[in-house]
Amino acid sequence: MRWIRKRFSPAHCQLKLSAYFKLWTTACLILMANALASPGHSQQPSLPAPIAAFSFSERTINQASGTVTSSANSFALQLAPIGAAKPVSEPAVLLLRGDGFLSTKQPAEKLSRAIRSTGAVTVSLWCEPGKVDQSGPARIVTLSLSPTERNFTIGQDGNRFDVRFRTTKTSANGLPSLSTPSGTATRSRTHLVFTRASDGQTRIYLNGQLAAKGNANGTLANWNNKAKLALGNEVTGGRPWQGKLLNVSIYDRPISQPQVAMLFQQGHNPKPISPQELRLAKLEQHFRQSVAPVVAKNCLQCHDPATAEGDLILDQDSENFRELIDVDSLDENPFWLSILNDEMPKDRPPLQADEKQAIKRWLKDDAVWTEGQIDPADYQYNAQQPFFVRRLTTPEYIRSVRAAVGIDIAKAAKMKLPQDLRADGFQNTAYNLTVDLNHIETYNQLAKQIVAQMDVVAFVKPFGHRALLTDNEMRGLIQSMGTQILRGPLSDQEIDSLRGISTSVAAAGGDYEAACRATLQALLQSPRFLYRIENQDRRGAAAFLDDYEIANRLSYLVCGAPPDAPLLAAAKRGQLRDSDNIRRHVQRLLASPQAIEHSEDFLSQWLNLKHLDSLQPNEQRFPNWRPPLAAEMQTETLKFFRAVIWEEKRALTALLNTQYTFCTPRLAKHYGLSPQADGWQRYDLSKVAHRGGLLTHGSVLSIGGDEASMVTRGLFVLKELLRGTVNDPPPCVDTSPVAATANVSAREISEKRIQNQACGGCHQRFEPLAFGLEKFDGLGSFMQRDHHGNALREDGDILIPGTAKPLLFSTSAQLMDTLANHPRVHHTLVWKLCQFAKGRPLTSEDAPFVTQIAKQAAENGGTYQAVIEAMAVSPLILPGRRTP
Repeated sequence: MRWIRKRFSPAHCQLKLSAYFKLWTTACLILMANALASPGHSQQPSLPAPIAAFSFSERTINQASGTVTSSANSFALQLAPIGAAKPVSEPAVLLLRGDGFLSTKQPAEKLSRAIRSTGAVTVSLWCEPGKVDQSGPARIVTLSLSPTERNFTIGQDGNRFDVRFRTTKTSANGLPSLSTPSGTATRSRTHLVFTRASDGQTRIYLNGQLAAKGNANGTLANWNNKAKLALGNEVTGGRPWQGKLLNVSIYDRPISQPQVAMLFQQGHNPKPISPQELRLAKLEQHFRQSVAPVVAKNCLQCHDPATAEGDLILDQDSENFRELIDVDSLDENPFWLSILNDEMPKDRPPLQADEKQAIKRWLKDDAVWTEGQIDPADYQYNAQQPFFVRRLTTPEYIRSVRAAVGIDIAKAAKMKLPQDLRADGFQNTAYNLTVDLNHIETYNQLAKQIVAQMDVVAFVKPFGHRALLTDNEMRGLIQSMGTQILRGPLSDQEIDSLRGISTSVAAAGGDYEAACRATLQALLQSPRFLYRIENQDRRGAAAFLDDYEIANRLSYLVCGAPPDAPLLAAAKRGQLRDSDNIRRHVQRLLASPQAIEHSEDFLSQWLNLKHLDSLQPNEQRFPNWRPPLAAEMQTETLKFFRAVIWEEKRALTALLNTQYTFCTPRLAKHYGLSPQADGWQRYDLSKVAHRGGLLTHGSVLSIGGDEASMVTRGLFVLKELLRGTVNDPPPCVDTSPVAATANVSAREISEKRIQNQACGGCHQRFEPLAFGLEKFDGLGSFMQRDHHGNALREDGDILIPGTAKPLLFSTSAQLMDTLANHPRVHHTLVWKLCQFAKGRPLTSEDAPFVTQIAKQAAENGGTYQAVIEAMAVSPLILPGRRTP
């Protein structure tokens, strides 16, 4: 910063600092924009055998003496009770109260030597703290000689867990220690794992997720082999831990995060797995991860219940399939031979070598089928997706600025920021939220504009620090102000960086206000402000979330905005690990205007309402069209959504058949309705049978273009309401819409296309879904005949994906009712909301969570609010919870 001090005068201090911020932000954001980790999912490896393991059942406890014997085979270890420590049956746990604990009578020399020889260790335990004010730290598991000399200790220090691990680079007491975040030690049942690798890396996992990481460098040459092993207290007493221990296992090697997750999923009292069960589990895993995706992507276009070519259905286990593969060897298996010889899939690229190998292995292992029914929509995207850091979208940025500093920057941000482009149906898809130099320049300009609109001195005053440029005052201000703006506490390193900016301002002759302005400008361009940054493990998957990260996930889920003061206060107190607390905050946030605004972001992106901004219908075809109608159509849909979802709190599926809408006189006339008073009015459609619900809005109907394309409309219903899949057309096919002519309606053209052997296999899946909308022209007007005089129809059928029998309808009203009442539509709307919440396409690994969310929401009325509440307590949003 020397060049800043030499060249900056008070008159141009702010200008030069802006250039510095721009340079600093450019480097940070370009790095962040390309933050890409390896896939976040991997197969779970098997677990090593522990060298010592203690549980508290009748099998491991001597009822006469109360001693507990290790169940591991490496060497015998016996723990004897001291004081009020006893096993209880609820089921088998070790209840620790008072000063009671268990300890080896003799030094655990073999245990110390085993760990010392590898330089690595893992300790896995299940516990229930009796209270959250235990200190010392209170010893849960310790291998030590005294309160000041140990090999390692896992303990509880207030509302966090603390691990001390001795090496040649630490004190004899194992300091400095490694601690989990505040609020992570609660009275709930908790799975804790500590690992130390031979290179010194240390990790603490809670409930399967990374909670803390550090380094205990050095060797274990100074370990004392005379240390004893104790549970629940120091070996000499005086550091009691009160609570329940369910089991403890010690390994002489570090285990990986997937292995930690496997231990967590097994629970505190896993049943022994037989070789047969283990084999079956591996076969099920192979089917789910390697076979089902191949079948979904390559076989179901011809072999789902609706097509069933050759009477063969492959989306579920069937008698026909079993008969087909019931042969003595693979060489005689017609199913395998058709794949091996590239005869299947028919008229499509053959399977890759690894896909063939997966099918071959599956067939050789008795073709174990674990899915009830393969849904091809679950497998559209690879389960092993890369992880992308999420940049704030423009609406999120606007709300985040408003929440952080109270400035409305909406107009400037919408005008200056590059548009967030739509990908996979939404504009918040993380991999598409890139950052270029245009973004960086704009963020810099906006930060200056925001700060220029602020009364900076008045803004910083409530943070409770004196208006002095001293180190203590400025560091305190940066921490408290930064916590609000960056949505969580700052690290010492972050404070140091920001303190350097204010120091440079002061050195250049700037005053306290100038220093605060410069610091605010830096905070508003920080990657932590512009991105939703969370603690990540080395594979890019979200690690253990601290309470502030939970608060951010909840707030952006509900409001698309930063946590408010009550949510941040709950995070500070460590109160966001309880589902009931989470629900209360979510319900409170759902009552805020930001929640409505964020839900309208979802609707607008899902329906792609922005296409109306560039709608330019053929003037000769539509002479009565007026450009303001496009904006009115968009407003109609938003008003309708707000009334159904927020004012009446009806089910999401009611969006499809509710018979009222909102119109201006001009829009009402366009729809053939009798205009009411000026301005926006609610129109009752109960006597207008053909109109009612989103599919009859001009905003949706206009996606089909001037010709009201059956293809485009049918694909919309298939993909956006029924979560169906269909292959892309071959590259050689002309996909230009075929217009209706005199004596040939659009439906007749569609029916011919469906009957065409080359096209019908795919088109029969989606074009009939648009038949009920034929009487609506390309701009949403209703008519009995098209502009050529062809009579139009509104009857047809719906084939729900995964079913064999179409559902018939006679009118567009029946079509709307059929869709609104079908559980597939409810599930699809939940899936879309979950995708919007996650900011990425969902995969087969997400599918069980979405199904659970949809089920819980349906039980609570199927409303938008019910879906959000179910999401908020789901592992899909908050990892570390048990899978459904």
